[in-house]
Amino acid sequence: MSSDSIEVSVVIPVYRGAATLDALVTEIAPMVAGTATPIGRKFRVGEVILVWDNGPDESDRLIRDLAAKHDWVRPVWLSKNFGQHAATLAGIATSGGKWIITLDEDGQHDPEDIGRLLDTAYRDRAQLVYAEATNKAPHSFFRNLSSAWARWVFTHVLTDGNFSTFSSYRCALGEVARSVAAFTGPGVYLDVALSWVVARCAVCPVQLRAEGRPPRGYSYSRLTGHFGRLVISSGTKPLRVVGLLGIFAAIVGLALAVYVIVGRFNDEVAVAGWTSVTVAVLVIGGAILFTLGVIAEYLGVSVKMAMGTPLYSLTSDPAKVFDE
Repeated sequence: MSSDSIEVSVVIPVYRGAATLDALVTEIAPMVAGTATPIGRKFRVGEVILVWDNGPDESDRLIRDLAAKHDWVRPVWLSKNFGQHAATLAGIATSGGKWIITLDEDGQHDPEDIGRLLDTAYRDRAQLVYAEATNKAPHSFFRNLSSAWARWVFTHVLTDGNFSTFSSYRCALGEVARSVAAFTGPGVYLDVALSWVVARCAVCPVQLRAEGRPPRGYSYSRLTGHFGRLVISSGTKPLRVVGLLGIFAAIVGLALAVYVIVGRFNDEVAVAGWTSVTVAVLVIGGAILFTLGVIAEYLGVSVKMAMGTPLYSLTSDPAKVFDE
């Protein structure tokens, strides 16, 4: 391929990849020499970064073999199991491509779709493209429903509305993704961190393949824990909701207190002492909730600092990125 080919880095977090990783790397291998997207845009995979996340199988041995066999395979070794998002961030931080593709190790994500993801990014001038499955994942109805609900909460409640979905099969502008990897704090999900800095996100429909190994899904307790961490790491929106509820409760409490006092003077309250107790509860309760709202706002500032939320993020001139 000519020198004007788009350089792509592929990042694969590896936990249980002994049965699938070799075939996946073999599928990517033809793209190293260079290929083209469906509309003819030239690109090449400059590196495949395999991030070993201390899995229970012999993935580490396979990664060593693949790195010895292919000079474009680069291993990244983590000291312990940090989880998929942390492993993906570690791979992104060490990448060098103009665009970064992240995909799973299990073979469900077809590397042939990389070209389509790139075409979507340039067509929509999007810094981030998510692959959206057009077929159902091979899980139970309740599991798929729970995942769909979690995505809805994330895209409609926890972000600013510029995300319509998210998945682990992504195409991200390299400089943006690497800046996210540089400032993201512990416990923050990659997609949450990307939502802080990405102005335009696009979606590319793809077909999920069957896993290349026996499926081993998460338990519902682990999925619930993941969702809880997703909400907590999403930033200050949940705290802002608490603050707004506190202000609303204080206003409603004050209005009800006035209503009760007026009723007392109009002899609509027959029980002695009921008015004073009710007014005290409403006013004090409203004041407490209002105070909690103010505390939530202050806490939100501290949370943003602790999570590494950036004040700004630099990028190249969009014309130089997309007008090729």
